Amino acid sequence: MINNPRKLIETLQCWTSSVQVEAIEGGITNSNFRVEHANQVFFVRLGKDIPEHGIYRFNELAASQAAYSAGISPKVFHSEPGVLVLDFIDGKTLNAKDLRNAAIIEKVIDLVKTCHLEMPKYLPGSMLVFYVFQVNRGYLSTLWQVKSYSNSQLQGFLDINEHLEKTVGEIELKFGHNDLLAGNFIDDGHKLWLIDWDYAGFNSPLFDLANLASNNEYSQKLERSLLEMYYKKDISQSLWKKYLAMKCASLLRESLWSMVSEVYSTIDFDYLKYTNENLLRFEKTYDNFKLL
Repeated sequence: MINNPRKLIETLQCWTSSVQVEAIEGGITNSNFRVEHANQVFFVRLGKDIPEHGIYRFNELAASQAAYSAGISPKVFHSEPGVLVLDFIDGKTLNAKDLRNAAIIEKVIDLVKTCHLEMPKYLPGSMLVFYVFQVNRGYLSTLWQVKSYSNSQLQGFLDINEHLEKTVGEIELKFGHNDLLAGNFIDDGHKLWLIDWDYAGFNSPLFDLANLASNNEYSQKLERSLLEMYYKKDISQSLWKKYLAMKCASLLRESLWSMVSEVYSTIDFDYLKYTNENLLRFEKTYDNFKLL
């Protein structure tokens, strides 16, 4: 955690005059701020590399720049180690209920498809891969090393992860956002924006779809509609089973992410509560998966 983030922001070399800095609440990985400068408004996020979560700021910066070029994310105004300054999007941050609205889902699918298909045209030659099953293996290894209170569960989680990976099988590799929380969508009244590229990387498109549905508590009917809208065809039983396996993997990853954050994070957030909430959702979803 940066000792004096306001002072750091005020002294950034990109400013040509004094700035007004206002903290934005809610970040669980970064510290975020609204900054007024020379009759313009900017969004500033402070955050260093977080190796235990596979977050590397060179990757976030490249993805943010590509997302702007693809027309789905705000422009990067300035960057330096630990600092990213973006144009501020004045709009409504969506919530889970918004993302269960069919009209909004159609716009979200357009954004996600642009991410998957168009962003690679604007990326540099090397970017990270976010393969959820390997991400989960990494988290489990970290938890074993720190002798987590959850150690008795870890082998079971590893076995489940291996089973889910086999069920999904060979993947179609696309460029994913990989963190489709409702708070990462902003509606400015004219268009929908997708922000926060901490976890961006090449992955299966099924992960983004499963992550979107699991983060925003879609009903099974809505999940099937989501898949049909994305793939533009009826959903086979085989694809449905792979999707559910990916949804389980997404919820397991969110649970393990929170367990690791309990150990390493210095941000004021109730990670234990978040862990328990996601474990319950994972267990319920995995029980449904086993019925297939």
